[in-house]
Amino acid sequence: MTGAVLAVLAMAALSSCGSGSGTESGGDAGAVTLQFLIDNSQATVDTAKALTDAFMKANPTIKIETETRPGGSEGDNIIKTRLSTGDMSDVFWYNSGSLLQALNPAQTMVDLTGDPVLANVQKDFLPVVSQDGKAYGVPGGTAMGGGILYNRKVYEQLKLEVPKTWADFMANNDKIKAAGVAPVIGTFKDTWTSQLFVLGDYYNVQAAVPDFAKNYTANQAKFATTPAAQAGFDHLAEVHSKNLMQEGFGSATADQGLKLLVDGKGAHYPMLSAQLPPLVASLPQAATDVGFFGIPGTDAAKNGATIWEPAGIYIAKTSEHVDAAKKFLAFVASPAGAEATNKVVQPAGPYRIQGAKLPDDAIQVAKDLQVYVDEGRTAPALEFVSPVKGPSLEQITVAVGSGLTPAAEGAAQYDKDVEKQAKQLGLAGW
Repeated sequence: MTGAVLAVLAMAALSSCGSGSGTESGGDAGAVTLQFLIDNSQATVDTAKALTDAFMKANPTIKIETETRPGGSEGDNIIKTRLSTGDMSDVFWYNSGSLLQALNPAQTMVDLTGDPVLANVQKDFLPVVSQDGKAYGVPGGTAMGGGILYNRKVYEQLKLEVPKTWADFMANNDKIKAAGVAPVIGTFKDTWTSQLFVLGDYYNVQAAVPDFAKNYTANQAKFATTPAAQAGFDHLAEVHSKNLMQEGFGSATADQGLKLLVDGKGAHYPMLSAQLPPLVASLPQAATDVGFFGIPGTDAAKNGATIWEPAGIYIAKTSEHVDAAKKFLAFVASPAGAEATNKVVQPAGPYRIQGAKLPDDAIQVAKDLQVYVDEGRTAPALEFVSPVKGPSLEQITVAVGSGLTPAAEGAAQYDKDVEKQAKQLGLAGW
């Protein structure tokens, strides 16, 4: 996914400053002020405000001052510069997964391995905030799913069941097309949206080839020579060849696609669940009429979903108030923190915190994702487990999904596309 879409990150920092003696517990000796750096996306800003307001109310001697930074590569550079110069805020919000690895966390962040701060963090989240077996962060916000958003009323009217194999999915599409509804929504004007059949299929890749991420990172596996990995490109090509997308898919935007889905004029939209919550205010039926399922693979017994993990919240090693910062992170990674967030932000997916519950009025998509998580049928997207990602995937998937490039050729083009980045990262084997 492009940096603009998936960047969930951290802000420009002021040096940490405390008043009084700086007693970390916020005891009688004086108060502590923590600086908290976040990205400027509205969802992050709202989540951070909910968390800090609730925490300060419960801990009146610890004050948290929040600042924002840009998203994308500009924000990445701010984070890297602040850490390298020792000028980072006490606490900061930044990506989990492969982008974290570039920050040299062993040298720049407080090691939380075995700390009570992590007591409520779900164990399968920890790898995406870890390096060399040491954990450095807690989840900020919720996970989101990358798969198929579908119109539940269309499914009910046509008496369809959620498919667990690609063959079942295509059979559903045939029935939907016969009913006069667009089976699959394409919105290729917003080119990033064309990637979901590939990126959202990673659960199935991992199920078929458990070592793919490791071998791909080491230049020992390729999309074009791994049938399970090329399948996402094959899916794009098949959907086009069978004329399953709506008329005008090449010039449609994501906003238009979401409206087609909510209105029942399209049945399936390969998309991220995070696109749904902002719609609820203007299209309240989006909360109940749209569901989610993972992109189906070849084996119904191994059915699951790809998820994009939440960002991490970390403590800079240069902080002079580590104990107070740990107290804040422990609150963030607790059911109480999730409850505080629920009052302000509609979750797009499940929390990665033990005991944290979705609100009763959570959108259906979030509830559907929760089932996958509860049953252990998820895998993180490839970008969370490998730093190898090429910049041109969205142009390649538009071409494959538009019938301009064969699937095998598109997969080979993407294998070539990632080489430059892998070499820039200095990865072994490239």
